Amino acid sequence: MTAWLDGVNPVTKIVLALLLSVPLFASIDVTSAVVAIVLQLLCLPLTGLSLGTVLRRLAPIALFAPVAGLSMLLYAEPGGRVHWSFGFATISDASITLAIAVGLRVLALGLPTILLFGATDPTRLADALAQVAKLPSRFVLGILAGTRMLGLFLDDWRTMALARRARGVGDRGAVRRFFSMAFVLLVFAVRRGTKLAMAMEARGFGSGIPRTWSRPSRLHPRDGVAVLGGTAIMALALAAAVFAGTFRFVWS
Repeated sequence: MTAWLDGVNPVTKIVLALLLSVPLFASIDVTSAVVAIVLQLLCLPLTGLSLGTVLRRLAPIALFAPVAGLSMLLYAEPGGRVHWSFGFATISDASITLAIAVGLRVLALGLPTILLFGATDPTRLADALAQVAKLPSRFVLGILAGTRMLGLFLDDWRTMALARRARGVGDRGAVRRFFSMAFVLLVFAVRRGTKLAMAMEARGFGSGIPRTWSRPSRLHPRDGVAVLGGTAIMALALAAAVFAGTFRFVWS
């Protein structure tokens, strides 16, 4: 089943990702981040992704979010009641609020990328970058080739893990095993990348002759609707923060 967002040009999705993230840097508060996350999740049916898929992809960001707020929790300017203090580290009401706001902001910044590009075909993205954004074809095709290699790297990692376990060396020394497998994967990547570059050069991908594209990529009225929707989400999120009295510029 085709989702509504599938009809939006990939370049428009890039613009939307910036539109849904950059304005959040204007203020660090809980209200705007929560409203932005809720409104974006309400748009989930338009993406064709299930809630479980989004949550699984958001899990690494959710694990990193508390780390981002930890420095604010300990070293932000104290305000209100002080709960704990040791040296330069102080935990107060203001630092707790700021830490929560930073953690939620990390989620709000990562969620648009997951929703917008979770089901985007890399080939369509390359077509759009070359035809709509007018980026150099050599640059675009290089990115496309590299993106196609990511799936092979994951398969290589699984194969190496299974091979080590079959030999009885995959159940101990997790840290050492990780670095040794990462080094082997790096060697595979260099060799495969060299062969791929030579093959693409032999087929004329590196020539300066203007290329043609088998799949045209154009902007449609749906792209304008998507941009207006993204603008409305950000406007509502920031307006909610102003109305609640929690909006404050990051440099103030």
